Parts: sequence; structure tokens; C-alpha cells
Amino acid sequence: MSNGRRLIVGGVGMIVLVLLAGVAFAGPLDAPGATKALACSACHGPGGQSPGETMPILAGMPAWYFKKAIADYASAKRPSPEMEPFAKQAVQLGVDDIAAFFASQKREPSRIKVDAAAVERGRARSAECVICHGADGKGDPAKGVPDLRGQPPGYLQNQMLLFKADRRSPGDDRLKALKAVMKTTPDDAFTDLAAYYSSLR
Repeated sequence: MSNGRRLIVGGVGMIVLVLLAGVAFAGPLDAPGATKALACSACHGPGGQSPGETMPILAGMPAWYFKKAIADYASAKRPSPEMEPFAKQAVQLGVDDIAAFFASQKREPSRIKVDAAAVERGRARSAECVICHGADGKGDPAKGVPDLRGQPPGYLQNQMLLFKADRRSPGDDRLKALKAVMKTTPDDAFTDLAAYYSSLR
């Protein structure tokens, strides 16, 4: 093989190695929307896998639900002084990309331990919740009902209390039936319901 041909073959080989290295070393921040979602990591954990008890897990969250939540927070339909500025930032950065990024992440259920007795009490109390969230807690995307399974129990409990006090999405006619149920539910029952839905996989 001539020197010229060796140089060409060697050059092609180097290009192939560089391309393969680019694939091999692609990391989580190379995914579309990943860098835009970095601001969410401080509270919701890397990749949206919240390690805490009160912050929801965003990993694996359907894009439709994430975008609705962001729109509601940004417009103050879902009041939250903490979330409103971040929601507006997400809209500016590109909420479609951020939603797609979180939807693509593997979701791990919350690692927060729940009391087995509370889970059983919550299971018994969940009969009224089944109408919307289903027997398995998966929800119904066609009706805009989210999946509750594996979310941190503190987050689930807080949201139920907000619904009861009409402090989550106040004035939303679509939530009247839900809030009517919450108003008749004792506060201590929310602890049990939260433990039950958090335990589901």
C-alpha cells in the first residue's frame, strides 16, 4: 500500500473513531431539552427524580401534564409564588423541549418509606378516588387525570389539602366534583391516601 493510500485509510479510520467516540460519550445533557431543564434540578432532582418528600417526581411525567401544569403556574391559575417564576422561565426557554426531556426519563418511584397500616387504610378510603384515577392510580390522560403512583407522600398529601381549601386552581369548574369530595374528607385521611398512592407501582 502506498504512503498516500495509507494516509487516506488512516484518516478515514480516525474520522470513524471520532464519530464512535461522540456516540459513546454522549451523556444526559446531550438530550434535547436537558440543559433547559437544569433549573428544575435544584428542587426536583437530577433528571426530575425528586429525592424529597414534598417535591413531585417529574421523570417519566407525560408531556401533556407537565405542559398544563407549567401553563397554569405561569398564568397563576395554579397559585404558587415559588413555581410561578420558574414556570415563566420554562415557557421562555421552550416548554415543549423541557416536557419531552422529562417524559423521556426513566421514572423511579419515591424512596420515602410509608407506614404499611396507613397504606391499608388509604386503600380502603380510595373508593371515591377510583372514579377518576382508576383502581391502579394510573389516571386517565383522555380526561386530564394524572398518574398518582409512586409520587412522594408529602407532595400528594399537600395537594389534597390545597384542593380541599380551594387553593389549587381556584375557580376551575372542572375540579368542582373533586373539591367537593375533598371537603368531606377528614384531614388525617389524606395521610393515608397519600401513603397508599405513593406505595403503588
